[in-house]
Amino acid sequence: MSISISILAELVQYQPQIRPQIYFKSSLIALSHAMEDQVLAGSDSPLVIATFQRERFYRQEAHRYRRIAALTSQVYVMAAPETEFKNASDAYETVAFPAEDILLSQEWNLVVLGENYASCLVCIEREDLAENSEMYEQLTMDPARPFEGVWTSNRLICSQVAILLLERVKYYRPEIQGKIQEAVNGFNLPTKMVKPRKSKKRESGINRKGKVEPDLQLNDPFAHRLVTYLQAGQHKLLRVYRSLAVQEWKERLVNSITAAIRQSLDPEEVLEIATREFGEAMQAHRCLIYRCKSTDNSVVIEHEYLRSCPEQPEGTEVKSLRGETWWLENNPLFQQVLQQQRYVYLVEPGEVDYVTDEGENILDQLAEKWEIGGWLMVPILSQGRLLGMVELHQCNSICRSWEDDELSLMDAIATQLAAALIQAETHANLEELNRQLEALERTRSNLIAITGHELRTPLSTIQVCLESLSQEPDMPLEMREVMLETAQADAERLRKLVQDFLTLSHLESGRVDWNPESLRLEECIDLAISGVSARYAENKPKIKVEINDNLPLVKADGEWLVELLTKLLDNACKFTGSEGKVTIKAKSNGDRMLEVTVADTGRGIEPNRLEEVFDRFYQEEGSLRRTVGGTGLGLAIGRQIVTGWGGRIWADSPGKNKGSRFHFTIPLVESELIINA
Repeated sequence: MSISISILAELVQYQPQIRPQIYFKSSLIALSHAMEDQVLAGSDSPLVIATFQRERFYRQEAHRYRRIAALTSQVYVMAAPETEFKNASDAYETVAFPAEDILLSQEWNLVVLGENYASCLVCIEREDLAENSEMYEQLTMDPARPFEGVWTSNRLICSQVAILLLERVKYYRPEIQGKIQEAVNGFNLPTKMVKPRKSKKRESGINRKGKVEPDLQLNDPFAHRLVTYLQAGQHKLLRVYRSLAVQEWKERLVNSITAAIRQSLDPEEVLEIATREFGEAMQAHRCLIYRCKSTDNSVVIEHEYLRSCPEQPEGTEVKSLRGETWWLENNPLFQQVLQQQRYVYLVEPGEVDYVTDEGENILDQLAEKWEIGGWLMVPILSQGRLLGMVELHQCNSICRSWEDDELSLMDAIATQLAAALIQAETHANLEELNRQLEALERTRSNLIAITGHELRTPLSTIQVCLESLSQEPDMPLEMREVMLETAQADAERLRKLVQDFLTLSHLESGRVDWNPESLRLEECIDLAISGVSARYAENKPKIKVEINDNLPLVKADGEWLVELLTKLLDNACKFTGSEGKVTIKAKSNGDRMLEVTVADTGRGIEPNRLEEVFDRFYQEEGSLRRTVGGTGLGLAIGRQIVTGWGGRIWADSPGKNKGSRFHFTIPLVESELIINA
C-alpha cells in the first residue's frame, strides 16, 4: 500500500465526478458533531473511523468518542501524538501515526456507516490558500483555517472512504488486522477499489459550482438545510474577512503615511511628504495640501502631487497649480467643508449648480480651467480649528470614484496629518522656548558676574576700612574720617543694590498693590530731580524741564511714578557728562495717554540694542568692564512700573555718542479726557 497520496486525492481518483469544495474549520466542526450526534442518537452499532491532525484536537473530542465506544466496538481514532496518545485497544482502537506523515497530519476525515445511514467527511488542509490570499492573517486564525474536501451520505462513497481509512489503520496497527477484517465483512465494504466506467451521463456527485448533487445529498431535509446553512455561513465569513482585510489595509496605509509624515518636524516638509503619500495612495491625478484658516481669502499652492493620465492623448499632462493663487472665499465647496466640518466629494463639479449673485458658476469655471472631473476636499482639523485642506482632483473623462471606506480613510489620515502639524508646531515652539531658556541662562550668568562684582568690591572696601580703623588706633583724625566716609558710601551702594533686587522681584511677582491717584506730572518731576541732584552734586549735567503749564492730570501711583522718573534721570545723568544736557518733555499722544520723554546728549545707544537695554542686568560695556556704576536693573524696573499701569516704554537713539531718548506713556485722568474732548 502507498501512503504517498491523501485520502481525498485517492477518492477522487476512483470517483472523478466528485468536485471538492472549500470549508472553514468552524464548518467542519459543526459537520463532524452532526455526524457524531447521529451515532449517539441511534440504536445500532455503526462503524466509526476518525482522523485528527494532532493529539490536542483529539483531546477536545475524546469524551464524545468514549460515549460512541459504549454503543459500538468498531471505533477507530487516528492522531499524531504530542504527549500521551499512543497505539492502544481500550474502549476503542487508537492509532498513533508519526507527525512526519505529512498527509495524515494535514487531513480531517470522519466516516460513519450504520445499518440504515451513512455519511463521511474527507478533507485536507489548504495552507496555500491562506498564503496566497490578501487575507493571510485572517485565514490563519484557527476557526477560519481553510480545508478542501467532500461531505456526502452516498453509501458507496462512504464505504470506499472507510476501506481507504482502514488500510491506513492496518498499516500502522497490523496487529489488529483481524478486527479490521470483521469490520470489512460486517459492513460489506468493498475489498477492491475499482474506477467507475465512463458514461455519457454525468455521474452524481459534487458539481462544478460546489453544490451537492442529488445522489450525494442526505435524505434528511434537516441535514440538507444544515449543509446549506453552513455553506452560506462560510460565504458570510469570507465577506467578513474581506472586510477585515480592507480595514487592515486602511490601518496599514494610515500607519505608513503617519510614519512618513512624522519623519520630519518641519511643517513644510511634513506637508510635502503627505501630499505625495496622499496622492499615490488615493490614485488621484492631482493632490493639493495647503495650510489655511477659516478666515483666509486665498492661499498660494506650494505642495502638489501630479499623476500622469494614460487615458489622455499624448502630449497632454495634468496642469500644475504650484505657485498659483487658489481662491477660498468665493469657493462654495470650501465654504461647505467649513460648515459641515467634514469632507465634501463631487463626482461632476460642472453638474452642481453653485451660481453666484452675478450669475457665474464658480465651480464650473474652476473645473473647466483646471480639468477637474472629480473633486474631493478634506479638512485638516484640530479640536474644531481648521489647520489646512487636502484636495484630490480626478482630471480625465472617466473618473475613478472613491468608495465610502476610502473617503473615511481620508478623514482618518487627515486627522493624523493634523496631529503631525500640531507636533511640528509644538516642536517649533519648544525651539523658541529653548532659545528663551538660553537667554535666561545668559542672564543668570550675567547676574552672577554682576552681583559678584557689585557685592565684592564694596564689601572689600568696607572690610579694609574697618580693619584699618581697628588696627590703627592712633590714626590721624582726617584719615579716620576718610575711612568712615568711604565705608559709609560703599554701604549705601550695597543697600541700593539690594533694594533694586527686591524692587524688581516685587514688581515681577505681580504682588504690588497699586494706588492710582490724580497727579500733576510737574510735582513728580520736581521730586525726581531733587533726588538726582543730591546724588550728582558734582559733574551733573544740566536738567531742563519743557512742559506746558496746563498739562492735564495723570492717573498713576505717585510713589512709583517718582521712582520711574528717578531711574530715567539717573540713567541719563550717568551717561551724560557735566557739559551735556538732559531734557524732560511731555505731550498728549491722542490715545488717552500722556507721553513723557527723557532725552540726553550723552553716550547714545546702538540701534540693534534699543530693546535689549530694558533687559535685566543689561550692561552696555559688560558686567566687569564698566566705567560707570549701576547694576543694569534700573530700566528693567522702569519697564515693570509702566507695564503695571498699562502704559508702554521704549527708547530711540541716533547712534553712538549722539544721545538717547526714553519715552513712556501714562494714562490721563477720566475728567481730563472729557474736558479735552
